[in-house]
Parts: sequence; structure tokens; C-alpha cells
Amino acid sequence: QVQLVESGGGLVQAGGSLRLSCAVAGRTFRAYTRAWFRQAPGKGREFVAAIRWTGGSTSYANSVKGRFTISRDNAKNTVYLQMNSLKPDDTAVYYCAARTSNPGLYGYTAAYDSWGQGTQVTVSS
Repeated sequence: QVQLVESGGGLVQAGGSLRLSCAVAGRTFRAYTRAWFRQAPGKGREFVAAIRWTGGSTSYANSVKGRFTISRDNAKNTVYLQMNSLKPDDTAVYYCAARTSNPGLYGYTAAYDSWGQGTQVTVSS
């Protein structure tokens, strides 16, 4: 199984920005789709954004549209999540995920077969 490693989380004030990164550790790995999910305390893991590796098509949750941008660097095999205009409701552990079976832009956890350990994002009011 591929190891995904997130970085870039932290504490930020409302209205601020953060950029998360998700790199691949270990063997060479290519996924059809990479995604970000998040999980707030006491809640389930929810979809944030996804990107199709070939072509770069994207999908976003309604709650982050216009504020978050998912992107990829093919050479570094890394996916990013640029988060702007952050709100306290964005506070959560953010997880990156990969889908290796086909290039669907799915918004549910069962569609992804590799996961990172997560990085904490805390937005203060």
C-alpha cells in the first residue's frame, strides 16, 4: 500500500490562509484521482475536493467552493489544497486520499484505497 504524507496544517485566524501538501512516500505510485477529506471532532469524514491526475478536472464540496483550490504537481507527485478565507467551521483533521482503480471524481471515503495520517487545521475566531 502507498504511504501518503500530509503537511502544512496549523493554527490560523479566521480569514487567513493555509496550503496543505500531500506527498507520496515509498515506491513510485500513480493514482487516477487524488482527494482531500476532513473530519471535525465528533463528526464523520467529509469530502472536501478531488482532482483527476490526468487532465486536472476537479470537484469541490459546496462548503469550500470559491475558497479552496486543489492542484497537483506531476513532477513531484504531490497534491495541494490552497485554503483561503478560512472559517472556524473549517477546523478539522485534513486527510489526503488516492484512488487507483479508475479516474472517478468521487466524494465518498469508500472510493479511495490509500489514506494519509492527517494534518490538523485549526481556525480561531
